[in-house]
Amino acid sequence: MNDYLFESERGGKLTERTAQKVFENALRGASIKKDATFHSLRHSFATHLLENGVDVRYVQELLGHQNIRTTQIYTQVTNPKLKNIKSPL
Repeated sequence: MNDYLFESERGGKLTERTAQKVFENALRGASIKKDATFHSLRHSFATHLLENGVDVRYVQELLGHQNIRTTQIYTQVTNPKLKNIKSPL
């Protein structure tokens, strides 16, 4: 068993470019017109975790960030629960 989520035809890891091409082909095949990248998937993953209450330190570890400030960028994304808060004014 290896440590790769997606492995190449030879059993090794996929190159970043090959994985990007697979992703781009999947977008085209699904007729998705919206711009999407591997980074947008990563960003969505982190945002969904934080919106669902996962501690930012766990997200930091999952994303492999050394500095918590890098991960805290994702906490600035609008939280849907905040939109429902009514102003007392």
